[in-house]
Amino acid sequence: MGKNKLEKFADMASYPHVFEYPYSAVDNVPFDMKGKWHKEFFKNDHPIVLELGCGRGEYTVGLGKMFPEKNFIAVDIKGARMWTGATESLQAGMKNVAFLRTNIEIIERFFAEGEVSEIWLTFSDPQMKKATKRLTSTYFMERYRKFLQPNGIIHLKTDSNFMFTYTKYMIEANRLPVEFMTEDLYHSDLVDDILSIKTYYEQQWLDRGLAIKYIKFRLPQEGLLQEPDVEIELDSYRSYNRSKRSGLSTSK
Repeated sequence: MGKNKLEKFADMASYPHVFEYPYSAVDNVPFDMKGKWHKEFFKNDHPIVLELGCGRGEYTVGLGKMFPEKNFIAVDIKGARMWTGATESLQAGMKNVAFLRTNIEIIERFFAEGEVSEIWLTFSDPQMKKATKRLTSTYFMERYRKFLQPNGIIHLKTDSNFMFTYTKYMIEANRLPVEFMTEDLYHSDLVDDILSIKTYYEQQWLDRGLAIKYIKFRLPQEGLLQEPDVEIELDSYRSYNRSKRSGLSTSK
């Protein structure tokens, strides 16, 4: 019989690679690991890669197994989901994986300047009603700049045509360097073991016949970022565990 949410939270309290800092905690307690992830936790100087909105953490665990020469930190506010990846990595004895339970809106409080080399955004909520909540908005890009290395890499993997289109316009408006972009990842000419890792929800979307979209781009430190001023057609379906769409047909 599976564990309930309370049992999972109790378990994670004893996990040495799980850090829990929701709003209430960071407002009163500074995060001591900021700027010290390499030296005090991972105990190496390998690149640090974040997965923001990690859900069950499948991507972080998969990447951690695939690239032992890199360090991976999965971030999400929902600890009950995170428990799956945290448990798997703990049982596998993985030393290059950590989990951070917090609100992504305050992500810059946990990492020092230049401490992170890459960010993965795997099936983020497109937040079609409000641009400042989108993890690929300039609102978040400015936050990422505070800890991402110069010209650090950002990966977006999404089922949402709205999220993909918005991000493409954001990249174009700010002339950010793009390394790869496709509207149908699994029918593209990109052969990459990293992208073959599938999350729980991704497999369900694939089973529904939805195309998976992917963008890999770099974020320079210099330049004033601006939001794209365009109307984008809303997704025609409701994704798993996402709020109901409004009656509008387009949004900025």
